[in-house]
Amino acid sequence: MTIRVLIVDDDPLLRAGLKMMLAGAPDLSVVGEAGDGSGVQALIDKHRPDVVLMDIRMPGTDGLTATETVRRRPDAPEIVILTTFDADEHVLRALRAGAAGFILKDTPPAEIVESVRRVANGQPVLSPAVTKRLMTRVAASGQDQRKTRALTRLELLNDREREIAVAVGEGKSNAEISGTLYLSVPTVKTHVSRILTKLDLNNRVQIALLVHDAGLLDGIR
Repeated sequence: MTIRVLIVDDDPLLRAGLKMMLAGAPDLSVVGEAGDGSGVQALIDKHRPDVVLMDIRMPGTDGLTATETVRRRPDAPEIVILTTFDADEHVLRALRAGAAGFILKDTPPAEIVESVRRVANGQPVLSPAVTKRLMTRVAASGQDQRKTRALTRLELLNDREREIAVAVGEGKSNAEISGTLYLSVPTVKTHVSRILTKLDLNNRVQIALLVHDAGLLDGIR
């Protein structure tokens, strides 16, 4: 199965480089490209990509606004944010909107290709260390309100689901959660799917952010 990729970046040289890089992978196909976020919806309608590589800072419609709009679609493709900074506070907004992660623009080509594959298979491209670094960028203002809202949403989960949500927030894989909680990996996957459905979330990164906002990771190292 070929993974269809759409590239959205205002730098034509970067687009050309990404296109050449991805074209070298037999299972990837660049189906379209755009210089800002304004035309993304039409390109998705036309090309039906599986993954969108989205820059943040662009003239016209920026990548954050475009991500929020695209992820509201019922048939939304996965979105990976392209950024120059590994602690860009704007990335957090994109993750909350449902982006599957982010790639630094200076990431080695082989890692970018593998990241696209992972995202297409439903795996976010954020390491636990990077997730923690991003979450520390949350502004202090409104923190109490976020905590209250997060705790209220998490009340929708039963005890086991809440336990697994916290483990996801710690950055543990399904296999690691399985070993810690003495559950089979398929059972963990089922619980994670139920958590996503109950909380109306798109991916594990959003679970981690919600658990963080609720203060359930405080004191966990």
